[in-house]
Amino acid sequence: MSESVLDVEHLFWQVDGKTILADIHFSLPKGQMLGLIGPNGAGKSSLLRCLYRYIVPSSGSIDLFGKGLTTYSAKALARTVAVVQQDTPHYFDLTTEQLVTMGLTPHKGLFDATTQHDRELINSALAKVGLTQHAKQPYEHLSGGEKQRALIARAIVQQPQILILDEPTNHLDIRYQIQILELVASLGISVIASIHDLNLASAMCDKLLLLDQGKLIAKGHPSAVLSERQISDVFGVCCEVNAHPQHGKPLISYFYGYQTANRASHQDE
Repeated sequence: MSESVLDVEHLFWQVDGKTILADIHFSLPKGQMLGLIGPNGAGKSSLLRCLYRYIVPSSGSIDLFGKGLTTYSAKALARTVAVVQQDTPHYFDLTTEQLVTMGLTPHKGLFDATTQHDRELINSALAKVGLTQHAKQPYEHLSGGEKQRALIARAIVQQPQILILDEPTNHLDIRYQIQILELVASLGISVIASIHDLNLASAMCDKLLLLDQGKLIAKGHPSAVLSERQISDVFGVCCEVNAHPQHGKPLISYFYGYQTANRASHQDE
């Protein structure tokens, strides 16, 4: 059995008497990619924010490599966990290369210079995400998808043991959706990512967590989570699930005609 790098037990988060997350529990095995799926408002981003300490849960525990998350200093946590958020922040005065260089910060003292090894790490990260030709370009001039890839390059330079990604493929075309998740999977580190596309999550993730209205509905191998019944119950759509011809994991085919059915039901009223 794989060593666990992240353990979450009985996690609750309430705001103004409203429960946003309720009794979430799971483990992230070393070297695996865990996909977080669920409809909008399911609590995916809230859970990820708890994991990188942006949010303090109301109760429950989060252990990172066997130690409570709250025991880590900010710098020690940054050496261990890298985060790529859903919304790309603004860095008006930085080139793409300078933004990626920020990934070195947790490993440097205040007056430490950038070494040749650091420059090789930065250039390698830029190449991996396909942004070498944009290295000297202002970050703010990049497209949304290019900004997202630059932030992933910064996370690579950070050399974390765990990578947390909130909708990392949100602004990317399908080619880069696949390439970025394959790249992340090839890094040899533990990954937890919220992914909107269920077929992409099925193909790329070792395990999945399915959330709905802040509750954990199912967890495990994609074949155990992505059943026709659970997809229908949680997402409110009809579908057929078959084995993908390449990797054998679930391939979801959706059925259409919801607007037609809605119009017909309203006409019958």
